Amino acid sequence: MQFGIFTVGDVTTDPTTGTTPTEHERIKAMVRIALKAEEVGLDVFATGEHHNPPFVPSSPTTMLGHIAAQTSKLILSTSTTLITTNDPVKIAEDFAMLQHLADGRVDLMMGRGNTGPVYPWFGEDIRQGIPLAIEKYALLRRLWREDVVDWEGEFRTPLQGFTATPRPLDDVPPFVWHGSIRSPEIAEQAAYYGDGFFANHIFWPKEHFQQLIAFYRQRFEHYGHGSADQAIVGLGGQAFIRPKSQDAWTEFRPYFDNAPVYGHGPTLEEFTDQTPLTVGSPQEVIDKTLTFREHFGDYQRQLFLMDHAGLPLKVVLEQLDLLGEHVVPVLRKELDAMRPAHVPDAPTHESLKASKDAALVGSQA
Repeated sequence: MQFGIFTVGDVTTDPTTGTTPTEHERIKAMVRIALKAEEVGLDVFATGEHHNPPFVPSSPTTMLGHIAAQTSKLILSTSTTLITTNDPVKIAEDFAMLQHLADGRVDLMMGRGNTGPVYPWFGEDIRQGIPLAIEKYALLRRLWREDVVDWEGEFRTPLQGFTATPRPLDDVPPFVWHGSIRSPEIAEQAAYYGDGFFANHIFWPKEHFQQLIAFYRQRFEHYGHGSADQAIVGLGGQAFIRPKSQDAWTEFRPYFDNAPVYGHGPTLEEFTDQTPLTVGSPQEVIDKTLTFREHFGDYQRQLFLMDHAGLPLKVVLEQLDLLGEHVVPVLRKELDAMRPAHVPDAPTHESLKASKDAALVGSQA
């Protein structure tokens, strides 16, 4: 079971002080948060990709390459890489380069994006979001798996005798998760290829994501990748932790009430009741997170959103201390103990390389 954090990289005013970080300060804070994640024993750091204010992570591989040079164990990922508005050739080359720099500690989450204005900025039409995601990802897979590619499609110029460089490390492409909050077509795509499916259920009630994940599991089995309970599932979540529950509620409330996305809407009590957001003690975070397995089955990756809504860096680092020391060790032990032996771990570069090597030996026997 992998545990980690993801960031959306928002630049938000702290409602308790009126202080707004500069873009420079926010970018540096994201790096510091990633380093802290490795320090406290988390497995994954994932950054979003945004090209519009108030967000700063427009170049995920640049940031992740910088973090790779300062870490040794942390898996570096995205949340998400916009397959619709990026060129598959550039994605193939950027992430293969990152693989080499990070010695394989790389995977990525593909998403189509739902910010309408971004599409025309990159010459695309949001009304073609699903077809773009399907065609571009099919090309990306070929670029990573074929040394020479001839290709023609609807949404970009043809390729003739093209080789993406560098080639993936050890000839093993990065593992891909497909992230979605509402699109069964994306779950179908993940299942078709035997990739992972990441349900970022931070806003909506669990019933919505139960249907989406169940559909992905069913189609994963349909395509012959294994039984439904062997499908590779990741989940999002949110938490604000303090040793005493009431202190957590008191401290987090102004941030929640003024958050750009869900502020001035449901109350904090309503939101924690209806979504995965947990505000409280470490034990309360543990208890609620354990219910995710009841709702969605055994899964492989749990990422928490911790650095949003204007929370100052000092507070976020304190959150990571509590998460790493008091929450994740218990969750790891409990969830690993409950997972049946036939349910796999999340793929890593090492496990994918071992599978590839074993298949090669088998073919030569």
